[in-house]
Amino acid sequence: MTYVPLQVISSYSLLQSPIRISELVTEAKKRGYKALAMTDINVMYGAVEFYDTCIDAGIQPIIGLTLNLPGVMLSENNYSILLLAKNQTGYQNLLKISTLKSSGESDVTIDQLNGRLDGLYVILPPLAEINDLLLQGKSADISDLISKLMDLGLTKQDLKFGVDYHSSDALIDMLSKVAADNQVQLIADAPVQYLNAEDYFPMQVLKAIAAGTKISNVAELSQQVGPYFLRPQDQMEKEYQRLHLNAALQAIDEVVSNCHVEIKKKQPKLPQFETPNDMEPGQYLRQLCEKGLSKRLEAAHISDDAPYRHRLDRELSVIHSMGFDDYFLIVWDVINFAHQARIITGPGRGSAAGSLVAYTLFITDVDPIKYELLFERFLNPERVQMPDIDLDIPDDKRDDVIQYVHQKYGHQRVAQIITFGTLAAKQATRDVGRVFGLNPNQQDVWSKAIPSAFHVTLADAYHNSQQLKNLVADSDLNKSLFKTAQVLEGLPRHYSTHAAGLVLSDNLLVDLVPLQDGNDGLLMTQYSKDYVESVGLLKIDFLGLRNLTILADALAEIKQATGQKINISQIPLDDKKTLKLFANGDTTGVFQFESSGIRSVLRRLHPEQFEDVALVNALYRPGPMENIDEVVKRKSHQEALTYPDQSLEDILKSTYGVIVYQEQVMLVASKMAGFSLGQADILRRAMSKKKLKVMDRMKSLFLTGAEKKGHPKQVAEKVFDYIEKFANYGFNKSHAVAYSKMAYELAYLKVYFPGEFHVALLNSVQNSSVKMKEYLSDAKSMGVKVVAPDINKSRADFSYQDQQIVFGLASIKGVRHDMVQAILNDRDQNGRYKSFPNLLARLSDKYRKPDLINALIYSGALDGFSYNRSELISAAPEFISSIQLSGDSMSLFKALEPTVPRKPEMPLMQRLEKENDYLGAYLSGHPVERFTALRKRLDAKLTNQLVVGMNQVVLILYITILL
Repeated sequence: MTYVPLQVISSYSLLQSPIRISELVTEAKKRGYKALAMTDINVMYGAVEFYDTCIDAGIQPIIGLTLNLPGVMLSENNYSILLLAKNQTGYQNLLKISTLKSSGESDVTIDQLNGRLDGLYVILPPLAEINDLLLQGKSADISDLISKLMDLGLTKQDLKFGVDYHSSDALIDMLSKVAADNQVQLIADAPVQYLNAEDYFPMQVLKAIAAGTKISNVAELSQQVGPYFLRPQDQMEKEYQRLHLNAALQAIDEVVSNCHVEIKKKQPKLPQFETPNDMEPGQYLRQLCEKGLSKRLEAAHISDDAPYRHRLDRELSVIHSMGFDDYFLIVWDVINFAHQARIITGPGRGSAAGSLVAYTLFITDVDPIKYELLFERFLNPERVQMPDIDLDIPDDKRDDVIQYVHQKYGHQRVAQIITFGTLAAKQATRDVGRVFGLNPNQQDVWSKAIPSAFHVTLADAYHNSQQLKNLVADSDLNKSLFKTAQVLEGLPRHYSTHAAGLVLSDNLLVDLVPLQDGNDGLLMTQYSKDYVESVGLLKIDFLGLRNLTILADALAEIKQATGQKINISQIPLDDKKTLKLFANGDTTGVFQFESSGIRSVLRRLHPEQFEDVALVNALYRPGPMENIDEVVKRKSHQEALTYPDQSLEDILKSTYGVIVYQEQVMLVASKMAGFSLGQADILRRAMSKKKLKVMDRMKSLFLTGAEKKGHPKQVAEKVFDYIEKFANYGFNKSHAVAYSKMAYELAYLKVYFPGEFHVALLNSVQNSSVKMKEYLSDAKSMGVKVVAPDINKSRADFSYQDQQIVFGLASIKGVRHDMVQAILNDRDQNGRYKSFPNLLARLSDKYRKPDLINALIYSGALDGFSYNRSELISAAPEFISSIQLSGDSMSLFKALEPTVPRKPEMPLMQRLEKENDYLGAYLSGHPVERFTALRKRLDAKLTNQLVVGMNQVVLILYITILL
């Protein structure tokens, strides 16, 4: 007789339990358990993680579910049943039941379990609803439930009555009787809701967070311990034996011996792509690639196609042999839809840019042969792996692409991926503080005491913040708050949709993963991104990029302003003006090159070719940054350009003798030691992950291979040590080149179409006054004129008209969006506004409010009406009043129309202050323009010229004192 916990609730029953899976399994092993169940409430979020963790620990995992059902069978109250999977059929039924419970608006009734109980044990747990019925003498209701379950296909052998040793003797006697009367076996079942007795209080806090309630007796409750924790196995057996419940213990042996579920790890089964005329996928893929290659070679004016044909044949052969023809066709189809819908896509992301097949399918937009990008870095024929092509899409078009995939492959075969928001340091203290009764101001004090560093933990915060130490020491309540927050820190708080991931399957998804309702009419997997691929789903990331939206909007502005339709993928990558912009670090608004740090590297390295731009992109990362000084010195001839062996010059010349890219590690191993690129990729991975056994074996092969190629052992060892030194810091060249191309395209537009470029840039940051000021300043520095909004010219957003950027009406703070739309609609239908009275007369009465009209005046939107702002502000109330008195009668309004008395324009500083208030920027001038001569005389710096590491700078500060 061996006791096993059969009813365990983890933290994946959101805000119901503080049990983390890793801690659960570790403690279960320490406390003597050889098997363990996890039965979260209605969901299976942690099933795969639990399974894997148990297997790694040598514990038998039992996959289960606590299913809440609406109260019909057992009075009006909701009740729960416990489901445990005996086998694969049972596991798949759990997937379906959890999906049914988590999808749709109606609650799942017991009748809907019909046909879904095969392969499952059903335990009626020792919870309140069963106990209440027994105490009320309503055992007949329990018998009715048993009969109902039998009608649904359950056998009595698979039905058990859970008995909790915490129950009173009288209750156990009643339960034993009703079990005997119905010929149902008792089974030992003490729920586990927290790991340790003292975790009772944190669990109560969690539940209060979920319910939005407060705990009034914190001091008293925090001292209590609870009964439902994970007790040692031998102690549990003694407790049941003490109550003479040996048969209930023996029932556990039966259940555990019959529960054998394997969550199989398998390669994703791809949807079969529908080819024209049922053509073989490999044949159709080749046809598309050859057609695409011809287009690529023609556009690039490349006459020698032999290297491309040879590479294409090799890649297609590998793709076909690994069974990935359908994968490439699926991704091509998505990209093809986007291009046909005139949705711009990124040049590539990650190692996929190393594939010529992807390039010929227009999935990527960098020539892998020209830039020495390696297919084996993307798809290694010597290592089984799924290809991973992530797609960059403008963030305002991502939903269009996802809906296309959804419609093409079907609702039951496409889903979003779940992700979990956690109780991070600040959130944990805020939530616990609210439960403890703190008001918002008191919660803010805690929040401010915790440093705002990324991923800061409460332990780190306490170590680094004296303010937090003082706060914790202030009172016993504060100590308890902090201690409780630490217990809860990191637990999942809520679920949301993964920002990029989508899964596809050839099978119905519910056969592989539990589901729930997602966003925009899609389903969502209950397994997170770390597990969906391992259970056989194809994951593709569709990333919405703001910078691609900027690029698309800039191209649209250029076409509208000039009539030019620019093919951005065909711009010259050796343009001197664009390279000079990078060399000067003038990269405000340029993707991945905006920070002061990377601008400093640009100025130091001074790119003279596109490869140098990619080099800076790769170097300015944690790890590779250590090589910046050496690369700069070599490029600027302050240090000799040397190579570990002269035969490697072709590979290392573009990075000035320093290994910067992972692909260089592979090429060096190939050239020096005769490694296949597949072997070289294995070596690279072993080095980057510090797999010492693999490295020792690969080093032996390297030295042997180098010797066969005629290299002395001393030289071979020197080269191996050299690549080992840099492999840790190597960056993916395919990614660097692809993303640098996107940056270069933006920089090219900035150089040749600065007005249109900055319009797109400004429209992307209308909710950030800080970025808007930065981009307006940058536009002006490039000679682009920026003018105030104009009631007769402005669109809703920023626009480029008559060689100047015009503020949009929607940029005016305090002006409602529906008012802006009404103005634009009226202007389209009835023409320009002729005067201030004409504007007021045409506005709907709900928009004739002083604060709305004042916003238009102060922003400069009404400057075209031949009155200055001071005059309009004075006259506006009387005009509004006259229109209201006229009851919208134009003739009566004419009779009542007041005059606008002439007044001097308001002082410049007042105008600037109001412009800043309503537009977030100064337009009529700038408060510090009068200090320009002083700035030049003192060589004072602008804030955007500051770089980390400057020893001494002169700044001129203009201070406004708010009284």
